[in-house]
Amino acid sequence: MRADQDGEDAPEGQPAELSAMLEAATKGDQGAWRWLVGAYGRRLFALAKSRVGRADLAEEITQSVLVTVSTKLMGGEYAEQGRFEPWLFRVAVNRIRDEVRRLKRHAEATEPEVLEGVEAGRGAGGPGAGLGGGGGADRGEVLALRAALAGLGEADREVIALRHHAGLSFAQMAEMLGEPLGTLLARHHRALRKLKAAMAGADGRGDSGAGGAGDSDDGDDL
Repeated sequence: MRADQDGEDAPEGQPAELSAMLEAATKGDQGAWRWLVGAYGRRLFALAKSRVGRADLAEEITQSVLVTVSTKLMGGEYAEQGRFEPWLFRVAVNRIRDEVRRLKRHAEATEPEVLEGVEAGRGAGGPGAGLGGGGGADRGEVLALRAALAGLGEADREVIALRHHAGLSFAQMAEMLGEPLGTLLARHHRALRKLKAAMAGADGRGDSGAGGAGDSDDGDDL
């Protein structure tokens, strides 16, 4: 999604097209709402699936979040103009956290299903494409990544999912989570180092195989 060339009148940090669609959606424009669902539904699904590990449950969460957002927009409760994406994904993260807690109480499997994508044929690098991007990884690599992610703490898994599945920028993540940008960057960097170390250990390479690979601050080389 790109800002319009004449987007100077849009709220800071938000494309003019998105601002126009949000304004129309708050007035009940169904076409604008369909545009918003098309723009964000897949990213919400990718984030939810990466955290709960089940497509059916991720779909349920996505629908729940969209209903909540629609209700708040129509009710005039969205007051963070120019910051829609952090607001939207804050709603999603709160819903996902509730579901993760429920799954833990009921001892259900929550293995994250990464690298499967959220639609057939999705190209690498787009928002919501997930860690590793395209379909080049073999089944063994997928399973190793799943196991490594499952071994991380909830906070580490969340920050990785927000960056690599929801496709949020670090600035958006920092705003959404209420953390300084530097703190968020350090958290993400540490989480990736833990993930790569876990995968290296699974491959029998030990810590020596994880050292240099995790030194990128943004981690987009995964």
